[in-house]
Amino acid sequence: MRFTIIACLAGLLPGTIAHAAGNQIQNGPVPKWAVQSDPMPVPADAAGAVFIRRQDTEVHLDDKGQLLYNGYRIRILHPSALQLGNLSLAWNPAGGSPVVHVIKIHRDGAVIDILKKASFEILRREDQLEAARLDGNLTAVLRVPDLRVGDEIEFGATLRASDPTLGKDDAGLLFLASEPAPGRYQLRLSWEERNKPTVKMTSDMAAVAQPGGNAIAYRFDNPAVMAPPKDAPPRYQWQRAVEYSSFADWQGISRRFAPLFADASKLPASSPLKREAARIAAAHATPFDRAAAALKLVQQDVRYIYVGLNGGNLTPASADETWQRRYGDCKAKTVLLMALLRELGIGAEAVLVNNSGTDDGLDERLPSPRMFDHVLVRIHMDGKPYWLDGTMPAVVPPTADPLIPYQWVLPLSGQGSGLERLGWTPASRPNEIALFEIDARSGFEKPARISSTTIKRGIEGVQQEVQFSAVTPAQLLNAFRQNAIGDTWQTIEDVQWRYDRKAQASILTIVGTGTVDWDDDGNGVKSLALPGGGFNPPEKRIRAAEQDQALPFYNKPNFDCYVTTVRLPSTTKAEQWSHKANIDNRIFGRTYYRVFDIYDGSLRMIRGARIEQKEFEAAKAQRDNGRIAAFDNSMAWITYNPGGRNMAAQARRRVPATFELDWTADNVPCLPPTL
Repeated sequence: MRFTIIACLAGLLPGTIAHAAGNQIQNGPVPKWAVQSDPMPVPADAAGAVFIRRQDTEVHLDDKGQLLYNGYRIRILHPSALQLGNLSLAWNPAGGSPVVHVIKIHRDGAVIDILKKASFEILRREDQLEAARLDGNLTAVLRVPDLRVGDEIEFGATLRASDPTLGKDDAGLLFLASEPAPGRYQLRLSWEERNKPTVKMTSDMAAVAQPGGNAIAYRFDNPAVMAPPKDAPPRYQWQRAVEYSSFADWQGISRRFAPLFADASKLPASSPLKREAARIAAAHATPFDRAAAALKLVQQDVRYIYVGLNGGNLTPASADETWQRRYGDCKAKTVLLMALLRELGIGAEAVLVNNSGTDDGLDERLPSPRMFDHVLVRIHMDGKPYWLDGTMPAVVPPTADPLIPYQWVLPLSGQGSGLERLGWTPASRPNEIALFEIDARSGFEKPARISSTTIKRGIEGVQQEVQFSAVTPAQLLNAFRQNAIGDTWQTIEDVQWRYDRKAQASILTIVGTGTVDWDDDGNGVKSLALPGGGFNPPEKRIRAAEQDQALPFYNKPNFDCYVTTVRLPSTTKAEQWSHKANIDNRIFGRTYYRVFDIYDGSLRMIRGARIEQKEFEAAKAQRDNGRIAAFDNSMAWITYNPGGRNMAAQARRRVPATFELDWTADNVPCLPPTL
C-alpha cells in the first residue's frame, strides 16, 4: 500500500497541459492565430538523438478561455528517437474536440502524408485509478508507420486548455526547458482584443520578446543550456518563463472560488449530515473536540478519489452528494467538513495551498489559480488557527500548523482575501529520532541484544502509518525477518509498531540479536563506531562565475536526532572507556551537536542536527567556507583500553540513555541546552 501527498485541484502550468472535449479527433488547417516559425537547415555537426528543425508552442486566449497549439518538425538522428512516432493526445470530454492539423514524414525530398492512410485510435481509460484519480480523460494514439532514422516527422495540433469553472478568466505559463535539444523554438502568446492578459516574463525572455499586434513571440535558435543558480532558494529557479493572467489580483481568485465552496456546503433541511452533526454534538462537549470528531468522520468514512469529470477539477461536489456516494477529492472533503462544522456552530474557511512544495516566491507571481493543487479547512479557536485536512488518514487531528510546511496560502472569502505568508521557525521536535540500544554486557565475543526504534513525524510518519496499519503484527514481523536479517541483525525476535496520536508520531521498534563489529586494535584494545554518530562535512557553498554571487543560499528544513546507548561488557570498568570529542557547532545555518557520557554501566551518545536558517546571505556562506577545514567530521568512535584511566568529569550535563526517557515527548535533549 502506498500513500501519496494529495494534489486534487487542476494541475499547475496549464500552458503545458492539454484539456479539450468531445470524443472525436478532427482534422483541419492550422488556425490563423498560430504563426509557425520558418524552418532552419540542420547543421552538419548536429549531435544527439534529435534535431529540432522547428518547434512552435502557442497559447491563444479567447472568450472561452485558452487554446493550445503545438507544432514541430523534428529530425531523427538516432534509433532511440524513433519513439517519437508513437503519438498520443489526451483530453477531457468537457469542452471541444482536439484538431490535428498535420502529420507528415519528410524523407529525401519526398513528403508522406500520414493522415491520408492512418487515424488515431481513441481509448477510454482511467490510467490513474491506482492513484485514486477519476478524471474521465480520453486518450488517442497513433503509431506512425515506417519511421526511419534520418526522417523528419512533422506534427501539429490544437487543444482546448480551458477550464469550465473559470471560463474566459484563467492564467498560465509558457516556458522553455533548461536543456533543450539543438534547433529552433518559438513560444507565442496571443489573444483576441477583448481578452488581453497581464503578462510578466523573466529577464531572459524579456531580452528576446517580440511584441506585435495582439501577440508576443519568443524565438530561440540553438538555445543555450541554462543552469539555475546553485543552492539558491527555489524561487530563483524560475527561468525562461512567461506568465499570463486575466486576474487583476489574488483577491479576485479568492472571490471567484469562495461561492463555489459556500454553496456546495449548504445543507437542505432533510440532509442526513444534520443528524451526523447532532450526533457529534451530543458525544463531545467542547468545540475543539467536536471539530476533531467532524474531521475524523470525513477522513475515515469518505474515501479519497480525485474527481475531475465534467469540469469537476475546480468545482466541488456538494456535501450531500459526497456523503451519499462516500467518496470525494480534497474539494469534496473540504465542503463536507465545512458543512458539518457550520452545523456545529464552528466557523470555517477553505484555504487553497500548494502540496508540491513550489510556493516559494508565490507572492512574486501573477495571480493564478493554477498555482494551487490542494484545498483544506482552517478554523480559529481561542485566538489560534487550526488546520484540518480531510484527505489525511484519521490519525491526523486539527493541528496548529499544517502538516506540510506551506509558505503561502490563499483563504477563500466573499470579500476576497489576499495571499497569506505562513511564518517559519526551526522545528521544535525532530522529524525523525533513531534510538539504537546495544546490550553488550555478555562480553565482546558474544552476540548482543539489540533494540532499534525509529520515531517519525510529519508526512513520513503519516506515510508509515498508512503502510503499517494495513498489515497484521505477524505479517510485519515476517517482512522484517525476510528483509532485515543480514549485516546488523542475526535474529529478529519482535517487531512492534504503533501510531501515537498524542505525539503525532509513527513508532517502530525492532528487537533481536546481532554481532557487534568491534575493531581489534591490539593489546586488548577494542573500538566501535556508534551507528548514526558521525557527521559528513558540509560542502562549500560556491557558484559558477557566471551566476549571481549575491543571491542567498538555501537549506531544506530538517531536524533529526540519533540516540545510541551501549550497555558495556560487565567485565569492564567505566574508566577503561573513552570516546571521541563532543561537538557543538553551527555552520551554513545548521546546528551540529554530539555529546557522550559514560554512566551507570552504559556509554550514551546523542547526535542532533537542525536547520536554523532556511536562507542565509552569501557573505555568511563565504565566511563559513573558510571554516570547513576545521569541521569535526569524526565518526562516533568509542574505545575500550584495559589499561585506561579515563576519569569522568564531575560537573557536566548528564546524557540520558535510550531507556531513560520518553523520546516521543516534546522536549527531548537532541540539541545544545542553549537551543
